[in-house]
Amino acid sequence: HDVPPFRIAWFYSDVEKELLRTMMERGVVVEGLDGRPPLSLEELERTTRVVAVAGVHPFRKALEAGADVIIGGRSSDCAIFAAAALHEGCSPDLAYYLGKVLECASICAEPYAGKESVLGTIMDDAVYVTAMHPQQRCTVASVAGHAMYERANPFFEHVAGGVLDMRTCRYEQVEEKTCKITGSIFRPDEKGVRVKLEGAGKVGERFIGIAGIRDPYSIAHVDDMIAWARQQVRERLPEEAYHLEYHVYGRDAILKDLESCLDAVPHEVGVGVEGVACGASGGEEVALIGTRQLFYARLPEVKGTAGSVAFLFDEVLPAPPVYSWTLNHVVPVEDPLELFPVFSAQVRKGVLEGEKRL
Repeated sequence: HDVPPFRIAWFYSDVEKELLRTMMERGVVVEGLDGRPPLSLEELERTTRVVAVAGVHPFRKALEAGADVIIGGRSSDCAIFAAAALHEGCSPDLAYYLGKVLECASICAEPYAGKESVLGTIMDDAVYVTAMHPQQRCTVASVAGHAMYERANPFFEHVAGGVLDMRTCRYEQVEEKTCKITGSIFRPDEKGVRVKLEGAGKVGERFIGIAGIRDPYSIAHVDDMIAWARQQVRERLPEEAYHLEYHVYGRDAILKDLESCLDAVPHEVGVGVEGVACGASGGEEVALIGTRQLFYARLPEVKGTAGSVAFLFDEVLPAPPVYSWTLNHVVPVEDPLELFPVFSAQVRKGVLEGEKRL
């Protein structure tokens, strides 16, 4: 390739558990989010991997070093675009909203087209967002609606160092394909910079079984069938060594205990069976017994010994391992970059030259 030399920068977001342990032993409180208690050493020990969620700070550091290309670790979606606007001198009020509206590209436009481009512009104390695809428009409804994306509260976007307050945003259709937004406010965190931590701990290896039931009597007694199958697994394996879950599709697999339409009688249901244990062989055994024993479940008033269940496959299928979400917390930092080491180098003919930490 005849690509001219360019400067690349990159940063990492992985956090060593030992660093967090040291901070906590020094008295640093790692606050929980969404009702979680502060992080305990026991919960930290159960965690397999921790990442920090970067704000604009490592991106700005890279831009200040003249980076043409930035490869980042885990970060807030809006920080990627807000950092560039802040680097050019735009106000945080507008820069962070620009980042928010651009974070998912054309999802903020209509009709839906998830992989198209939009153009964000800051001028005249406003953010303008324009759909680039000929068939798309950024409308008041599509742009305002995007504020609700992946959040319980559509008015706030929390990042390292503050929160974007969108309660006073005003949306105007200024052109067919362009929406104008004013009124966003960025409020710095009174507690300083707090960085979100995300982490998960491995529970075990998972296998999946799939069973179908069409017999009306069996459907009416599917909970009894599941209880029978659970008991068969329990008699063979110690309960503390595995997890076994059943999902009855066609009845309440999605909402579980929140399902309100339990009076409807389906003509058939699908039962998904999840078996989880420390090793692959253990997870397979749990799922296999838990699935096949549905076939042999003893029900009152049924004289046959088996046959009311159909299997999609004779065996169970390997699935991705199961992890438990152990960290959803924030940690205070004195330096916004202390969890995000930033590096830079010159790229010439595909070779890195002069790598250094910024």
